[in-house]
Amino acid sequence: MGGDGKFGWDELIELHLARQAVERGLSQNSLEAYSGDLRDFQNFCRERGVESRALDATAILGYLEDLATREFRVTSQRRRLAAVRGLVREMIERKTLDRDPTTAVKLRPHPRPLPRTLGRADTAALIEAIDTGSLRGKRDRAMLELAYGCGLRVSELVGLKLNQVNLPARVLIVIGKGNKERIIPVGGAALRALKSYMVARQEASLEAASADGRKRRRMEAVAMRPNAAVFTTRLGRAMTRQGFFKALKGWASGDPRLAWISPHTLRHCFATHLLEGGADLRAVQEMLGHSDISTTQIYTHLSRGHLRKVHRTYHPRAKRVTASDETERGAGALSAKQEAKD
Repeated sequence: MGGDGKFGWDELIELHLARQAVERGLSQNSLEAYSGDLRDFQNFCRERGVESRALDATAILGYLEDLATREFRVTSQRRRLAAVRGLVREMIERKTLDRDPTTAVKLRPHPRPLPRTLGRADTAALIEAIDTGSLRGKRDRAMLELAYGCGLRVSELVGLKLNQVNLPARVLIVIGKGNKERIIPVGGAALRALKSYMVARQEASLEAASADGRKRRRMEAVAMRPNAAVFTTRLGRAMTRQGFFKALKGWASGDPRLAWISPHTLRHCFATHLLEGGADLRAVQEMLGHSDISTTQIYTHLSRGHLRKVHRTYHPRAKRVTASDETERGAGALSAKQEAKD
């Protein structure tokens, strides 16, 4: 089926996902999320007997109402509507539909929630709390330093390979969303933590090789190949997102104020602290790997307290009036009156 443009839901979704994988270079995680959204829409249509060639605005609006009934947040509704819009474009191109039924569908505007961040002192305290007396501690310290110092996504951090790290040049070559490559500078603290971990990891490999013989030595040689993972577990496997989340929660458990923290918090802190320090928004966008600067601009709204402080500090007429200022003003006024009388 499909020669006359009358593709079914299954075939349309498979064709669309295959195109997204090739044209947009979506990662497996992104494809799975995209597929889940489209399959949910497909199930809604099938339950109501909506064939692909009969899709209209009424059906799409009904789907959005169904999402609201199931208490999906507006952000989730927007994401699923975007997935449906992409599928509809595929349907038009393959002549399953003659016109776009989503043009009449709009979601109400909503304020985007601001990400929660840590102050500079709390971020430093969290990182300094890590005991680097063990290989695990050195690994976790290096991971937190890179997450905060380079603004990496969790998937980018755990997926980092040895050949993506250039210590002499002090840069990382990161593969982000859509397989887009970007170069990020590595600061002094992150560089020291990463070097310390790499040296300790190499020493541990050599010790294990000496103890276990030639077979173990070959295994360790493979583990240190250029395309091997930078961060590994005690079993030599690549660190996972869940593993890093667990490690971060463990180090944050000593401070009840940090119970809410997540790995992405460190990325938020990276962007916020750079902008507070006067960094250029375009430079921060490049380092974060955002394709649209509007995504980066959310961080300009995080530091209203910081902006007030800057304004009070540097604007000549923004400083608060103190008691001594009032006294000086009063004395000045009396002096002026006295001079007028004289």
